[in-house]
Amino acid sequence: MNLRALALDFGDTLAVRGPNPDGRTVLDVLRRMPDTDVPDTFVAAYDHVHRITREGDRVRDTHTPFADEIRHASALCGARVPDPEAVAELVFERIPDSRVIRRAADALLRIRERRDLVCVLACDTQRPESVRRRTLAEAGIEACFDAIVLSCAIGLRKPHPRFYAEVERACGVPREQIMYVGNSPAKDATAPHMYGMQAVLIAPTGRPAGLADAIGVIDRFADLPDYLDRTVPCPLGPAWFSPGSPPPARR
Repeated sequence: MNLRALALDFGDTLAVRGPNPDGRTVLDVLRRMPDTDVPDTFVAAYDHVHRITREGDRVRDTHTPFADEIRHASALCGARVPDPEAVAELVFERIPDSRVIRRAADALLRIRERRDLVCVLACDTQRPESVRRRTLAEAGIEACFDAIVLSCAIGLRKPHPRFYAEVERACGVPREQIMYVGNSPAKDATAPHMYGMQAVLIAPTGRPAGLADAIGVIDRFADLPDYLDRTVPCPLGPAWFSPGSPPPARR
């Protein structure tokens, strides 16, 4: 197995998922912004727009920008919001991001210490890159990532083939040399496998029925270093690891 890059999901893979904003949270943020005029009816308008937008996005594997949801909700209730593009950053500063799992972070640091692999964060999220980078930095693993691919930035969600094409571009190596790791059988295992990547599914309850034999299965992300040791020989061999040590400098 020739492996040169890892593409990693985030929520329920490296982290415990955080809450998504509701209309009340967005309203509170909008009313703190200059030159806005937002009625109480915005709450129901936003929640309605968000629901139907996400339903449509799931069908098309797209990701509608957060600012567009604000525009549509504002038009529906007659609100005045001069700068919808600035809202996302402020909203996601008000609510917690997903919480990185400490054992998962230690496992990632261990992999980066021992293996010269490109590492790309690749996930569906509403949160802007600046927010997600802050979360990674607080967990001590931002330096582990060479690139970040977010659905909100490219306008596409997994399992759209162009999402994986963007991941391949970010990795900078052929797709067959990329291993995608995540917890969704369809989006993080079957779809990247069909695209031509290697794949490892995080499945605490065991291998799902019908999953391709070529797809690896582990209980949790913390098991990935041992899985790699069994399946992909490490050029550095067995190595001492101190949790929390920084990843090696990129060559």
